[in-house]
Amino acid sequence: MRISRLLPILLTVVLAACGAPPSKEMDQAQGAIDAARAAGAAEYATTELAAATDALQSANGAVAQRDYRLALSFALESREQAQNAARTAADERARVRGEVERTLAEVAGQLAPLRARLDDVAPALARLPAHAEARAALEAVEAEVASARTLLENADYLAARTSLGGLRSQAADVEAQVETATTPPTPRRRP
Repeated sequence: MRISRLLPILLTVVLAACGAPPSKEMDQAQGAIDAARAAGAAEYATTELAAATDALQSANGAVAQRDYRLALSFALESREQAQNAARTAADERARVRGEVERTLAEVAGQLAPLRARLDDVAPALARLPAHAEARAALEAVEAEVASARTLLENADYLAARTSLGGLRSQAADVEAQVETATTPPTPRRRP
């Protein structure tokens, strides 16, 4: 008996809710999109952010057509997509940061012994052109590592990852140059 009294009231509330634009839900969706952008979704979760923005635009289009149920559906979808974008951005940002930190540590660990080898070479070898070339190559890679480290400290993880792109192979090239520069030439045999 009690349910039968509440049913008309509930039906009236539901119909009234569908008779007005879902402004609150659309505002929540916009707020979630703004929060996702602030979390870096524009760089780290572009697909999810685009889906959230598209859903909010569809909600606005549905309001213009006075289809408030569809607008509500799109607004809720937009909010959910934006929240997913914020989570994805945070996860991806952390993953890229870790990748950059590992690469920096690896390359720095590879360069340190090379620097020591160049510094400890015999004076006769230090005057050879190969030594100067190896030192210049090492300093160039060290400068790129320092630049990437600055980008990391400024939380520009994507730029840091891009700058580290070829550093492993450059460090390997420097290693070969240092090997050549620090190995004494073999004496020539006289015929």
